[in-house]
This record gives sequence, structure tokens and C-alpha cells, in this order.
Amino acid sequence: MNREKYSRQSLFQPIGAEGQEKLLRSRVAILGCGALGTAQANALVRAGVGRIRIVDRDFVEESNLQRQMLFDEADAAASLPKAVAAERKLRMINSDVQVEGVVADAESHNIENLVEGFQVILDGTDNFATRYLINDVAIKHGIPWIYAAAVASYAATLTIIPGRTPCLACVFPRPPEGMQDTCETVGVIGPAVAWAASIQVTETFKILLGRLDDLHGSLLACDLWKNHFQQIKPAIRSDCRVCGGREFAHLESRATSSTTLCGRDAVQISMGESRHLDLAALRARLERFGTVRGNEYLLRCLLGGYDLTIFPDGRAIIKGTDDPVVARSLYAKYIGA
Repeated sequence: MNREKYSRQSLFQPIGAEGQEKLLRSRVAILGCGALGTAQANALVRAGVGRIRIVDRDFVEESNLQRQMLFDEADAAASLPKAVAAERKLRMINSDVQVEGVVADAESHNIENLVEGFQVILDGTDNFATRYLINDVAIKHGIPWIYAAAVASYAATLTIIPGRTPCLACVFPRPPEGMQDTCETVGVIGPAVAWAASIQVTETFKILLGRLDDLHGSLLACDLWKNHFQQIKPAIRSDCRVCGGREFAHLESRATSSTTLCGRDAVQISMGESRHLDLAALRARLERFGTVRGNEYLLRCLLGGYDLTIFPDGRAIIKGTDDPVVARSLYAKYIGA
């Protein structure tokens, strides 16, 4: 292993040569490989964090390329799953690092296995339902995790150390109410994503190196366009249902779920348990109704004005609607309940 590639990082006193060796033995799980996840993974792999698991449910599209730094036009043309495309790119960047791309959605039935054995979980997701699930599993198993969000020119991040800091449910006991801005309605610029991911990765270094006193300990937020920065010191809630009451409602749920996807005019349908679909057989059936193309990871079908992407585990992303009722109806019609 060539340590020269880390020479400038090792010169930074808080890391040093000893700290670099710790990083090379460290393990980080990234849940979501969109704008935030690609920036996180790129920085961690270049820094020599020894093992990275990247979990993502989606595939690459051209609209991703403006801000999702690990993907290119060829990935979009091939409809490669983001986890697969990211793994391929990252392996070429640093062969010292063990990179594992997992094509899956983080759900209640699989998230404990997905994060088992990892020292830090990074949030690269785009919805509060998944973030509450991450919070449940992190608090239950005592794994530090770092929340982040980015939309328009605004970004925010919060580092959560079980037993030491407020958890996500302390800060946000329930999801924000009313109409919320999304990437689809107001867009997003790459620098806002990069700001949040940079804070997440720096906090990750501190955790992996045992420098918890150097953590910022705040909900950090900024609007890069308006030059507005905030630092809020949240408190642990004695009545918190998660870190106080040890109630893990999101982790214990096993229901079929539907999630409207940020910026996609699309809904994802997820089953409570994996279905292990035979894609070849399903393709033959769907070709009676419309155009079908695919690869070893997924099928894409144009059916009745809707674009269905179907994965072997039974998940489907239905583009052309943001109505979960319509999406579930299409799923039942073409794939089966």
C-alpha cells in the first residue's frame, strides 16, 4: 500500500501518520448515493477510509449529472444503478479502499444488516421517513450518524452520537408540516450539497479518530446564495420517544411503503420483504403492454404513459405521477400485489 497518496493529509496535525492508519482500518456506511452520497463517498475514498458501503435504491439519469459527482453520461445512458456506478468509479480512484455498492432501499427489514459492523452512518437520503429509520437503528445499536439535507441554495447538517447528543427525534419530533420545498419545486445547486457533505465528512474523521470533543455539536445550516449561516445548539429531550423512551417505531414497522421521490415526479413502491423477482420472466410478460429495456440490475418499461423501473427485490420506481395511490395501482396491475 502506497502511503504517499495520503502524505498531505497526514501532515495535518490532528490526523498525522497514526490517524491515517486508523482511517485505513475504519468502516463507514453511506445510505443514499445521490448528490450528498457521491460527495461523501468521493471524499472518504480519497482520504483512505478503509471500507465504504454505499446503499442506494435508484439508477442514474441525466438530471443527476449536474450535482452527483461520481456519474457520467454513459452511466445515465445505461441506466446503471447508482450504487454500481459509484463502486466502479471509486475503485478506480483508490485501490486501498474496499468499496461495496449495494442496490437496495434502506428499509425496516434490512437496515440493521446494512449497517452492522460499521462505525459511522452517513445520511445521503432525501426524505424524513428514511432519516427517522436511520435514527432508530443508530440509537438502538449505538452507532454515530450524521444527518444532512440540501435544497435550492440551503443546506443543513447535524451530528448524532447516541448517549452523548440529541438525536434526530429530539430536534424534529415530527416531520415538518405543510408544503415543503423540494429539488423538484425549487431545484438545488451543487455548492450547497458540497458544503453539507464536507461538514459530514469532517465530522466523520473526528469520530473515527476519537476526537469527539472537536465535534461542532450543533444543527448547522446555511444559505450560500443569501450568505446566511446559522448554528443552533439543540438539547436532549427527556421525553424523546427514541433516545429517551427507546421506542423504535420506524424500525419495527414492516408495512409496504410508498415514497414520493425528490425532483423526480415519481413514487417508489417498496415491499415489506424482498420478493426476488425473475426479471426475465417479468420482461416477457410486460412486453405485451409496452416497450421494455433493461440490464442485469433492473427493467425499465414504458406503460400507458408511465415509466416503471423494477428491481429484482420487488421495488419499483413509477415515474409520471407523484400520487402514491396511482403508483400502488400501477404496481398491482403490472407487477402484482
